Amino acid sequence: MTRYYYIGMDIHKKIIAYYIKREDGQIVNRGKIVANRVALREWALKLRQPWIGAMEATMFTGWIYDFLKPYALELKVAHPEMLKAITASKKKNDKEDAEKIADLLRCNLLPECYMASEKIRELRRILRYRNLVVREAVKMKNKISGLLMEVGAIYSKKHLHGKRYFADLLEKVEDVPDSVINLLSLSRTNLEMFDQVQKRLINVLHNHSEIRDRVQRLMSIPGIGEITALTWVLEIGDSGRFNKTGQAISYCGLCSAQKESAGKSYRGPISKQRNKHLQTILIEAAKLAPFWNPELAEVHARESERGNHNRATLAVARKLVAYMLAVDKRQTDFEIRITSKAA
Repeated sequence: MTRYYYIGMDIHKKIIAYYIKREDGQIVNRGKIVANRVALREWALKLRQPWIGAMEATMFTGWIYDFLKPYALELKVAHPEMLKAITASKKKNDKEDAEKIADLLRCNLLPECYMASEKIRELRRILRYRNLVVREAVKMKNKISGLLMEVGAIYSKKHLHGKRYFADLLEKVEDVPDSVINLLSLSRTNLEMFDQVQKRLINVLHNHSEIRDRVQRLMSIPGIGEITALTWVLEIGDSGRFNKTGQAISYCGLCSAQKESAGKSYRGPISKQRNKHLQTILIEAAKLAPFWNPELAEVHARESERGNHNRATLAVARKLVAYMLAVDKRQTDFEIRITSKAA
């Protein structure tokens, strides 16, 4: 019978604490290694038996997971929030955390989270960077407006960020200090740079063969644009991991937290345990989608009649999730099914 090592790893920026145990809980080894590829390779090659490893999901987990995966029989990543609930204790240090992860792995109690493929995570990183650039561009636009308002300049809000209008405005504006003119020019230069960068990043994602077909299918849904489709594909990864629409809605952070005790159940505000990138994009999409999709317009109108526009937006966002999950799983373009009524 083949015996395995069960290895728990507590990952940090500079070091990795590890705990190696056998199936019966006997300690084989423990210690710390430097968090770089050379040290990890030497450590992995010294392991004498096949091993199964686990680590907590952090910002450093990705490259360590990819590097160690060829050396392990199986490598798992633990959900950080669920791990806290299981391993809460007074005594907490790197070695204790590594041992607890090893014990949870050994007893098959590890709260495992989904780990997307290396390629999907690479493209996801590009999309998130693009979103960061867009936010910075919005800040520049607001700064330009703010500078003009500070000096009492008259301008058209609608045309302010047009290239020709902005150039004419700088030439014709009166009683504005030279320092403000220079700051406006600098802000405009930054805004144009951000716009070029985000377009370049979107082109890289749009033309990538691994996700192109999925994105095109999702864009067949009225109200779903390219950014929403890209965000869904890269943040969700494998849509097959959701058995029910409710699971996907929960993952996107579009439902409230539920608490039940002594037979009483109540709903709180929107849960903080969600994919914040998906939640933000879906909420933005839900505000515009009813203008392009009659069915979503009906959903929004029905919920708005109850007097809460925020709930109406959430209802539309949930419907978008249902549409996208169905299209992604079936791998077919979106079609509206018309049910015939009996005479």
